[in-house]
Amino acid sequence: MGNTDMEESNEIKREDLEEVDHEVEEVKRIIPWTRQITVRGIIASLVIGVIYTVIVMKLILTTGLVPNLNVSAALLAFIFIQTWSKLLQKAGLGSTPFTQQENTLIQTCAVACYSIAVAGGFGSCLLGLNKKTYELAGVDTEGNPPGSYKEPGIGWMTGFLFVVCFVGLLALVPLRKLLIIDYKLTFPTGTATAVLINGIHTPKGDEMAKKQVDGFLKFFSISFLWGLFQWFFSGGEQCGFSQFPTFGLKAWTQTFYFDFSATYIGAGMICSHLVNLSLLFGAVLSWGIIWPLISEQKGDWFPKTLPESSMKSLNGYKVFIAIALLLGDGLYNFLKILYFTGRSMYIKTKKSPKTLSDDKNQPLDDLQQNEVFIRESVPLWVACAGYTLFSIISVTVIPLMFPEVKWYYVVVAYIFAPLLSFCNAYGAGLTDMNMAYNYGKVALFMLAALVGKDSGVVAGLVGCGLIKSIVSISSDLMHDFKTGHLTLTSPRSMLLSQAIGIAIGCVVSPLTFSLFYKAFDVGNPNGEYKAPYALIYRNMAILGVQGFSALPQHCLQLCYGFFVFAIAANLVRDLSPESVGKWIPLPMAMAVPFLVGAYFAIDMCVGSLVVFVWHKLDSGKASLMVPAVASGLICGDGLWILLSSILALAKINPPICMGFLPSKN
Repeated sequence: MGNTDMEESNEIKREDLEEVDHEVEEVKRIIPWTRQITVRGIIASLVIGVIYTVIVMKLILTTGLVPNLNVSAALLAFIFIQTWSKLLQKAGLGSTPFTQQENTLIQTCAVACYSIAVAGGFGSCLLGLNKKTYELAGVDTEGNPPGSYKEPGIGWMTGFLFVVCFVGLLALVPLRKLLIIDYKLTFPTGTATAVLINGIHTPKGDEMAKKQVDGFLKFFSISFLWGLFQWFFSGGEQCGFSQFPTFGLKAWTQTFYFDFSATYIGAGMICSHLVNLSLLFGAVLSWGIIWPLISEQKGDWFPKTLPESSMKSLNGYKVFIAIALLLGDGLYNFLKILYFTGRSMYIKTKKSPKTLSDDKNQPLDDLQQNEVFIRESVPLWVACAGYTLFSIISVTVIPLMFPEVKWYYVVVAYIFAPLLSFCNAYGAGLTDMNMAYNYGKVALFMLAALVGKDSGVVAGLVGCGLIKSIVSISSDLMHDFKTGHLTLTSPRSMLLSQAIGIAIGCVVSPLTFSLFYKAFDVGNPNGEYKAPYALIYRNMAILGVQGFSALPQHCLQLCYGFFVFAIAANLVRDLSPESVGKWIPLPMAMAVPFLVGAYFAIDMCVGSLVVFVWHKLDSGKASLMVPAVASGLICGDGLWILLSSILALAKINPPICMGFLPSKN
């Protein structure tokens, strides 16, 4: 009996030693950084980046809420290359081994590509410049002067992105070692992505990866075919399954219905329960209680003759109360991140340099990761020269595009941009929260107030896009550097991959936006593509120029109340015990349905319900399969959205309109 136990123990030790030897050999056999980026990897990045750009563009133009898709992109990269390799094998051709480094670079490039759609402001500050948003904000408003708009165009949008986004790429490169190795920031999204990539590239991960691939392909097909099926019945306004009155016609008029969107269900499976329940709470509070009560004040609080879409009518309350929630939540989290950043940095400075860089007590894995990360360093002069060059180009080009933005405003922005980027990246490393939109709002208010009523709105929106893109892209790069650090990927190849992804995104995002803009009624407050944040950001700029006189009657008091509520809700959640805090809603998530409606919140809660039930039935399988299933649902619907928009441009319309009417009793 004792001999058997000893033999088993020795066998386990041998397996452990073999695994360690395998890891050491793997580090030695890491290919040079110049060969880590491959042609097939760039092709895969392009395909994934385009699909995800379409998905993200739909989300920002409908709800403005985009879940984190880094893990999903890494999984899709694995599926793409595995499929590629199998096809080559069947054709009798060989293929090079697929490593975690190549997987990491594909994920980095694809994420950089679709991130341009978010950071570029296509659903917020850039779209807020168009004529429709200008008209919705009120052409007779003092802070919204005639002619203060610029229609979207592929040419100027592409040029704007190229001169702005590459500055963000280089802003924090000199500080990557400080953030990743010295301060040991976790960057939760980057770490989670690395864990997935390392897991599926081990012998033990083969079976897991096969199950995930099968799950992805199955639900990708279901989602795509379901989108195709729904299309046949959507031939007109308020037609099809997306307008199905699930809870009755009265609830449907208040936007409470399930619209059968695979994208929202998949997004709900990725987002936390708290986000989805906060969306539902915000929808019930606004469309179920507040808006019906304010509508009853028509003729008292606002004239009966005004259309509901007017900013001096019900729509004004919707927009400005949502702004109050966003500003309250943003201010609280901004101060919170600054506090944690300052405290963490103070603690770090108290430690001696020896303590920060003492490698003697670090595990072997950490030493190997640090060695690869430092060995493949990006020269400081490259980052500084690149930042200076792109800043000079931007300072020259942006005032030519937008005469309202003087060159010295851009110079000041680029002087402060690295500091703002560092604060945001440090906070994201601690909390996983990208606060770029808050830095953008600060720039928006400051520039709008500084420039004044004649040009303040345009200057504020452009300045917001400038700061938001730089701060957001630099933070995303640090997440990717963290992933590369944990997967033993060269920082040089990571930076190059990110640059390729940004270049692709600067072309793909304007093209995708143009496709949506021409095929659908983007910006219609009563349509599917409401683009809520475009109107919100425009009105923020007007508020910065005009002050509180822009608000409709009694709106200021309601805004005060919701601003205080946003701060109080965050305080209660952070200071109360976890058992209580986990039920306190997120004000930022609550604000989205205030303007958009309740339907997408219901879809996302269905996604949460699926995850909850799945974990109750089989928690192990759920943890493994949820990312794959959610990715399949999102990508299948995303591919159909791309095809349906092409059909719309070709004037090929659905043949049937399925609508619902009350019975004649």
